Amino acid sequence: MNEMKNDGSPNNKKPSPKPPFNNNFGQGGNNNNGNNDSMNKILKTVLIWGIGISGLLFLWNFLGTKEHSEKPITYSEYSYFLNNSKIASAVIEKSQLNDFELHGILKEPQKVNRSGREEIVSGFTTKLGVVDSKTEEIWASKGMTWSYKDSENIWTMLMYSILPWALIFGVFFFMMRRMQNGGSKGIFSFGKSRARLLNETGVNRKTFADVAGCDEAKYELQEVIEFLKEPAKFQKLGGKIPRGVLLLGPPGTGKTLLARAVSGEANVPFFSISGADFVEMFVGVGASRVRDLFDQAKRSAPCLVFIDEIDAVGRSRGAGLGGGHDEREQTLNQLLVEMDGFEQNLGVIIIAATNRPDVLDSALLRPGRFDRQVVVDRPDVKGREGILKVHTKTIPLSSEVNLEIIARGTPGLSGADLANLVNEAALFAARRNGETVTMYDFESAKDKILMGVERKSMVISDKEKETTAYHEMGHALAGKLLPHSNPVHKVTIIPRGRALGVTSYLPNEDAHTYSKDFIETQIVTLLAGRAAEKIVFGQMNTGASSDLERASTLARKMVCEWGMSDVIGPVTFANKHEEVFLGREIAQPRDHSEETARLIDNEVRRILTESMAQSEQLLRDNIDLLHKTSKILLEREILDGAELDQIIRGEELAPKINMSPITNAPSIGAKGQVV
Repeated sequence: MNEMKNDGSPNNKKPSPKPPFNNNFGQGGNNNNGNNDSMNKILKTVLIWGIGISGLLFLWNFLGTKEHSEKPITYSEYSYFLNNSKIASAVIEKSQLNDFELHGILKEPQKVNRSGREEIVSGFTTKLGVVDSKTEEIWASKGMTWSYKDSENIWTMLMYSILPWALIFGVFFFMMRRMQNGGSKGIFSFGKSRARLLNETGVNRKTFADVAGCDEAKYELQEVIEFLKEPAKFQKLGGKIPRGVLLLGPPGTGKTLLARAVSGEANVPFFSISGADFVEMFVGVGASRVRDLFDQAKRSAPCLVFIDEIDAVGRSRGAGLGGGHDEREQTLNQLLVEMDGFEQNLGVIIIAATNRPDVLDSALLRPGRFDRQVVVDRPDVKGREGILKVHTKTIPLSSEVNLEIIARGTPGLSGADLANLVNEAALFAARRNGETVTMYDFESAKDKILMGVERKSMVISDKEKETTAYHEMGHALAGKLLPHSNPVHKVTIIPRGRALGVTSYLPNEDAHTYSKDFIETQIVTLLAGRAAEKIVFGQMNTGASSDLERASTLARKMVCEWGMSDVIGPVTFANKHEEVFLGREIAQPRDHSEETARLIDNEVRRILTESMAQSEQLLRDNIDLLHKTSKILLEREILDGAELDQIIRGEELAPKINMSPITNAPSIGAKGQVV
C-alpha cells in the first residue's frame, strides 16, 4: 500500500479517518466463552471422578462380605428358629447406636410366610436389643456358633447416603450450565449456529493464486477484501461496503474454492456454514441459528460469512401447496432481516454460493442484501489452460505434454472436471509404472471422462458388433461430410459406460450461441446411425433410442423456444413446467390453442423426417465409404479423427500400436505382427 507523506503545510495536517470497525478480533463476548469453557471442563472432570468413585464404592459394596441372599425376619421368627435349634451360625455386628444386628445362617432352608406367600430362607438378619452372657448361654445350648464383627464406619454410611444425591445435584447443575451457555455439542444447543471459524494455514491454505479460469469473480472478491482492509480508501468518495456477494454458476466451476481463497487472502475472521445446517426438525431452530450466526459475526466485525448451497434455505416463499408458515420460511425471514433489516450489520459481508439461482427468493436477491451477483461460469480455453497449470503443479509431466492442446481439446469441462482429468491421467501413469505423466495418459483420461469407462470384458456377438460398427460409422461419416458439424474426435465400438459404441465430437472453439444450420446438422448426425442400420441391414433396432430422444428435443426447441420454424414463426411456446413447491402456480396454463399444438407437432415431425431422409441420402451417396470404414472400425475397434480423414482420402493406415498399460510398450499379436 502506498502511504501518503505529509509535506509540512498546515492545510495538509488532517486527522486520518478512523476505521469504522473494531479490528480487535476476540473482544466483546469471547472472554466469557473462554470462562464458560473452563467451567465446563471443571464440571466435566468433577462429574467423571464422582461417577468413578461411586462406581467403585458400589462395586465394593456388592462384592463385600455381606450375604446379599440374607432376608430380614421378625424377632419372633428368630426366636422360633433359635428355640428349635435351626440356626447353625451367626455374625453379630454392633452399630454406633449400641444396638446389635444378627446375620444368621440356618442349618436347613426353612419356609417363612410373607404376606400370604411362602419364601425359602437360608440366611437371615434381624435386630437384637441386648446381647449379654445369658443370651450367649442360650446360643450355646442350642448348638449355635457365633462371632462378633465391628460395624461399618459412620463416614462410609454417610457416603452411601449422601453421594447419590450429590451426583444427582452435580448432573443437574452441569445440565443447567450447558443450557445457559449452549455448548457446541450439548443437548440444549439446538439454536446455536454451526458456523466454523476458518483459520487455514500451511498446505491447506488457499489463495487467489490457486484459483484460475474466473478472473472476473476474483476481481469482485478482491475488491471486497480490500474494502475490509482499507475502508477509508473507498469511504472518502462516499462508497459503501457491499452487504453480500452471490456466486452463481454450474456445479464444479469453483465457487467454494473461491470462498476458501477469500478466507486465505483476508486477514479478518471468516465464518463458513452450509445452508442445510440452519434447518432442523425442531420448529424455530433455523431462525435461532441465523440470529446466533450474526451475533457471532457482529462481535467479530469486520468479518466474512460464507453460506454454501444457500438454496437449501433461501428458496422462494409461498409454496403452491399447504400453508406458508413453515420452518424453512421462518429461517429465510430471519436471514432477510439480519442481512438488511432495522439494525445495520456494519462490517459483516455475506458470501453465498448456489447453482440454482432460479429458485431463490426475490427478496434475497435485491440490492442491499446481495448487492453483487458474480457468475462463475465454465472456463474458456485460456481459463482451462490456467486451471490445468494449477492442478499439475505437483504432477511430474513429460516434456511432450502440452497443456494448451489439452485445454483446446476439453471444451465445456468445468474446473472440477479438469481436476478429475489430471487425477485420472496420473492414475493411468501410475498403473503402467510410468515415471512421468504423458500425453497418452491425458488422452486416455479424456476418453474415459468424455466417453465412459471401457468395458472390454463385455461379451458381444459378431452380429451385434457389426451392427454397432455401421451405426457408429454412420454418425462419424455424417460428422465428417456435413459442413456445419463439430469435428469427430474418436469413434469406437468398445462398450463404454452404458453404450455399445460411442462417437465423440470436439468443437474447435468454445461456442455460446448456435445457428440454425448447426442445429439441423446436429439432428442429421444424430439420425445417421439409425439411417446406416436401415440402409445396410434393412431393419431397425433399439440402439438408437438415445439418438432419437436427443434429436426430438432439439427439433422441439427449434420450434417452441428458438423460433426457427417458418411455419410457426418467431413465437415461443416454451412450457417451463415450474415446480409447485418453489412458489409457482399449481396449474400450468397453455399459452396456445389446440390448432397451434397440432402445427407444432407437425413441424417437429417434419424436421425429424426431413433430417432422416437427408442422412439416408448422404450415406447412400457414400455407401462404399460406409462399408470400407465400418470394416476397418470392426477390425481396429477404435478410430480417431485423423485416421478417419486418412481413410476418406484413400490413404492406408499405419499398423495399430496399443500401449500396454504396464510396460508402456507396443503389444505384439499371436502371429508376430504389431497390434
